[in-house]
Amino acid sequence: MQDLMNIFKALAEETRLRIIRLLENGELCVCDIVTALDMVQPKVSFHLAVLKEAGFIKDRKQGKWTHYSLDDSDFFRRSLLLSVIERIPKEAVAEDRKRLDDFLQGKTSRDNVVSLPEKKRCAGRCK
Repeated sequence: MQDLMNIFKALAEETRLRIIRLLENGELCVCDIVTALDMVQPKVSFHLAVLKEAGFIKDRKQGKWTHYSLDDSDFFRRSLLLSVIERIPKEAVAEDRKRLDDFLQGKTSRDNVVSLPEKKRCAGRCK
């Protein structure tokens, strides 16, 4: 019974529905979701934990980063996810998607990388 309550609790909050809608297109890093939702990381992490506990998402660690994706391994949850995703209008998450797309575009672009001048390693004694 508790499992079923966790499932519906996870779906009963707008932020978590926005996260589900963002993840429908594939795996995202926590920093991607934070940027898309324009929220602080602890708040996003809380919502991700609720979704994970309910079995809707899974995570994968890569170094210090955690990546999240929809977990469609359970038929009941997968059916719920599909039903939920199709009922969330794209307009409801259009701003989230735009922030995410802008962030991801800048994240993959090497044009934003500024090279630093070569520093001598002599603790300030070099001239």
